[in-house]
Amino acid sequence: METLKQLLMYGIEAGIQLLTQPFYYISILFVMLFYRRQVLVERKLFHVKLHSWGIQTWRTFLGGVLAGIAVSIVVAFLGISLSLEAILCIWVTSLILMLFHIRYLCFAYSIGLLGILQFVLGWFPNWQPDGWISHVTTTILSLDIPALLALSAVLHFAEAMLVRLQGSGFATPLFLEGKRGRLVGGYHMQSFWPLPLFLLVPAVGGGSVLPWTPFFGGDAWSGGFTMMALPVVIGFGEMTQSMLPQEKAGITAKRLVFYAATVLALSLLAEWWTPLMIVAALSALLLHEGLVWYSRYEEQQRSPIFVHPIRGLRVLAVLPDSPASELGILAGETILKVNGKLIHSKEQLHGALRQNSAFCKLEVQNHQGESKFLQRAIYAGDHHQLGAIVAPDPRDGIAVGLKPVSLLTLLANKLHLRSKRGSSEGKTPGGSEDAGFHS
Repeated sequence: METLKQLLMYGIEAGIQLLTQPFYYISILFVMLFYRRQVLVERKLFHVKLHSWGIQTWRTFLGGVLAGIAVSIVVAFLGISLSLEAILCIWVTSLILMLFHIRYLCFAYSIGLLGILQFVLGWFPNWQPDGWISHVTTTILSLDIPALLALSAVLHFAEAMLVRLQGSGFATPLFLEGKRGRLVGGYHMQSFWPLPLFLLVPAVGGGSVLPWTPFFGGDAWSGGFTMMALPVVIGFGEMTQSMLPQEKAGITAKRLVFYAATVLALSLLAEWWTPLMIVAALSALLLHEGLVWYSRYEEQQRSPIFVHPIRGLRVLAVLPDSPASELGILAGETILKVNGKLIHSKEQLHGALRQNSAFCKLEVQNHQGESKFLQRAIYAGDHHQLGAIVAPDPRDGIAVGLKPVSLLTLLANKLHLRSKRGSSEGKTPGGSEDAGFHS
């Protein structure tokens, strides 16, 4: 009971400490800016927004708080040694990496890089720098890299859970340039969750002693414990043209679990045998990049699904609270007939809907290739396509050229949108943004 009271008291103090740390507010502001940028892309492409950046920010905030509590409980049994200088060092490294690419906002990258620096500095024990370089070097050498890598692994387990539960809800439909310059539909799936962590750290000469001994730290826990707040950001990013968002999120979550289990095992072994530390640090970086590369390679080898078949129009996305949503039309399904008329283009879709301005009957082919018949009244103010966004055709005049996004480009809020006017202008540079897993 005494330990529980001590934990509660330290938790209140750590919560107050969290509110005084600027990094937590920076992470929330970063998430807001990112979702606002997504809404701007949607308005540019479809003249309507599919998501609300305020609701998206609120969802990720709540998800981050719940995940942060869960991670804090797990890490309490692993143990970790941190100082305010160490927190500052990790966050500065993360922000520097973000200047090159937004997906480098990942503790696997920053901690892995710090582990490599610690290994290199260990080869020069007689090097005595002056000034602030000396302070930074001392901080890096004092980091418990295996424990920090274990923390990164647990964060990836939490990320896998959030991706599985919420990942597809943050998917933004896009018109992209595929193979041979052909316009195809796709989804950009990216989200970030700010997590407040409350970490138990060893104390020197004071407070209660934990009734258990954490894995990392050893005898350092015999002097008591205290609690420290650490704000972190986890997130993921994926591009898909060949899968539905729910399917892609499920596959991503499974791969994240594999990655987290591997890094956790290596970090535990590195605590047992110190030379394995550099192996664990390099693995955290290289395996992460390997997942990114394999995801891109997989998409290149698969055929896009958001293209129009010979008969009908393929649905790319459905606006929330629209007639199409009420009818139960899903992304990836095909609209075959409208009011008894076969359709092969957006113009034919509009013309068939105008045949009866008060009512519509649809024949839609579902994911299993079976037809379902739908009908609904049409009211004034309804979307001109019932709220169904169909895959692009060659006559669509705009595609998204996704480029690697850094912190600077996010702040500049520039959209990489390129016009495409048929084959007369040749190939439009498009490509795809580097997708990846962040934590």
